[in-house]
Amino acid sequence: MLAFRFARSGLAARKARTLADAAACPASDFSRDAAVLALAARTEGVTREAYDEAVDAGDVVVAHVVRGAIHALAPRDLALYGRALLARDDDELGPQLGQHLQRLAREKGFSPREALDEVAAATKGALARGRALDKNELHEELRQRVGRDLMPWCRGCGSHHVAPMLWRYATVKAGVRLGARRRYRMAKPGRAPKAADAVRRFLGFYGPAKPGDFAEWAGIARPHAQRLWDEVAADLVDVRVDETNGWVVRADLPVLESPPTAAGTRLVPPGDPYLQKPNRKLLAPDDALRKRLFRPVASPGAVLRDGRLAGLWKVKAKGKKAEITVEKIGRLARKDLEDEAERIAALRGVAEAAIVVA
Repeated sequence: MLAFRFARSGLAARKARTLADAAACPASDFSRDAAVLALAARTEGVTREAYDEAVDAGDVVVAHVVRGAIHALAPRDLALYGRALLARDDDELGPQLGQHLQRLAREKGFSPREALDEVAAATKGALARGRALDKNELHEELRQRVGRDLMPWCRGCGSHHVAPMLWRYATVKAGVRLGARRRYRMAKPGRAPKAADAVRRFLGFYGPAKPGDFAEWAGIARPHAQRLWDEVAADLVDVRVDETNGWVVRADLPVLESPPTAAGTRLVPPGDPYLQKPNRKLLAPDDALRKRLFRPVASPGAVLRDGRLAGLWKVKAKGKKAEITVEKIGRLARKDLEDEAERIAALRGVAEAAIVVA
């Protein structure tokens, strides 16, 4: 399973032809530099300048998509992982927009659909005529355009603003992307394809899996996920690998049975597609180790050797160097880390990497 997922996530070899190809499986950009580091693990010759230019040009799209989280993805997939996965039924849209919004809807007497439509329209208005706004500027525009019932007081921010998941998914509905400097602007997502296509794509990256796994990854309610799953059920086959059973796309079964060899060393960032929840127990069977690797905030990256977890890593600036501290979990030599460390240093804008092995 790990070898199949390692290859399908693009890590078996740096052979993606373009940055968009490297972003075929959406790469989280929650933590600093996460997306560019994830793409650099999948294609050769990535530079910070080339990545930023691609993001500004829309050749790689950075946007809120699955789970309402910011990801880098191929432009052709913006509608699939964005608009197509928006629930249409209020009973399913409510959980997708979060408990805060559901509580507010009950208190104020509006529906999740009405709230999403209003904030999406306001977002389009704020970004009309080619405007590009940072997060604070966008929220200020929304304060002027959205009704007070949708602007609760936020104690942490000390201001009124739209509930977090509501405004994020409003950018999805409106068709918004971010530039390299984190400024929101209108995108061109095109017409949404069939949402069930996302099930096939998910299984292509994370199979064998179950409907609940897809629901969690996509950030949608389980009944919604099951309905999409049922639409493609004829194309799926139930398999068992060791003690785990799940479904894969029938056409992928030969690859699962004989996956490409997972070879080489990769330093992948927190939030990398290969580190998403479907893989976590396989990569880190020990509960204590898994909690250290997958933290709510400030997670380390993972050192992968031949597709398996061999260490944890963190990076910090130290003068003109990037100091990369590696905690070994398995067999790992310093020479295995050198090329990857230099790549990370260059993408962070420093000339040299210093490796500290703990």
